Amino acid sequence: MDSVASRSLPAGFPAPPPAPNWFESAIAAPYEERDVEVEGCRIRYLLWGDASLPGIVLVHGGAAHAHWWSFIAPQLTRHYRVAALDLSGHGDSGRRDEYPREFWAEEVMAVASDARFVGAPILVGHSMGGFVCITAAALYGDRLAGAVIVDSPVTRPDPEAEEGASGRSFRNPKVYATPGEAYAHFRLVPSQPCENDYILHYIARHSMCEVEGGWTWKFDPRIFARFGPRSAFERLAEVNCRVALFRAEYGLVTPDIGESMYERLGRMAPVIEVPAAHHHLMLDQPLAFITGLRTLLQDWEHSRPRKPPA
Repeated sequence: MDSVASRSLPAGFPAPPPAPNWFESAIAAPYEERDVEVEGCRIRYLLWGDASLPGIVLVHGGAAHAHWWSFIAPQLTRHYRVAALDLSGHGDSGRRDEYPREFWAEEVMAVASDARFVGAPILVGHSMGGFVCITAAALYGDRLAGAVIVDSPVTRPDPEAEEGASGRSFRNPKVYATPGEAYAHFRLVPSQPCENDYILHYIARHSMCEVEGGWTWKFDPRIFARFGPRSAFERLAEVNCRVALFRAEYGLVTPDIGESMYERLGRMAPVIEVPAAHHHLMLDQPLAFITGLRTLLQDWEHSRPRKPPA
C-alpha cells in the first residue's frame, strides 16, 4: 500500500517501515517552502498553518534539519502558525565561512519576521537549537513571547559539537555510492534507542543529497567550530522573555543541570520531564513531547510567571 512517506524516494532508497496514522497524516499536512536572506546567506524554512494565528519557530539540533519537525509542527497548528528552518550550514540552506550562534539567532528572528506572524513568536529549540534559542532570547527577548529549551545541556558543549570535535561521524562526511548505502550508515548522535523506525527513515532521507560521485549528508562539517563571546549558560542570565525547559528522563539534561538552569533563570522557568525519553525525544517519544508542549503553550496563553519571594 502506498504511503506518504514512500513517495518521492530516491531510487535505491529502502521502502519506509509501516507508520501509524497520526504520523502519515502529519507529514501529509500542506506546508510552504520559503527562503529568506540573512547576512548574505539563503535560509530555507517550512511554514504550516493559518496566517491569522500567532507564531512558533522550531529550531533543530546540530547536523539536523527542518524536517525533524515535520511530524511535530502539524500537531500545533490548531492554535499556531508554525515555521521550522534549516539553520545555515544545515539542510537546504546556504553555507557560511563561520557559524557563530549569534548569526543563527539572527536567522531564527529573520524567519519569524518573514513569516509575518501575528504578535511576538515563541521559539522551540532542541539540543544545539536550544542553545541558539537561548542566544536569541538574550539578544531579542523583547521581540519574543517565550522560548522553550529542549534537552540542551548548557553546562557542557552540545553533543553534536562534541562529536564534531572528537568523533568520526561529523568531521569528514563520506560520499556513498547509493542512497541506500548512505541510509545504512545513518545514526543518531548521541547514540540512543529509538523504536520508531518510520521516523528515523523519514528524517534520514531528508538528511542526504546527491553530489558528484554519489550521496552524502547535507550539513557543513564546519558548523561544529564554536564562535562567540558568551556560553549558553552565561546567556541564560541575560534572557529577557519567558522560558520553559524540557528534559528527557534519559537525556543529557540531568536533574542537576536542570536545577542549575532553573536557578540561573531566577526560578521562574518550568522544568518539564518527558518520561522514558532519551535525548532525541521528538523521535522516541513524539506524542508525549507534543502533549507536554501543547499543555505548556496553553498555560502560557492565560498565565504570567510569578517571581519568587525575596
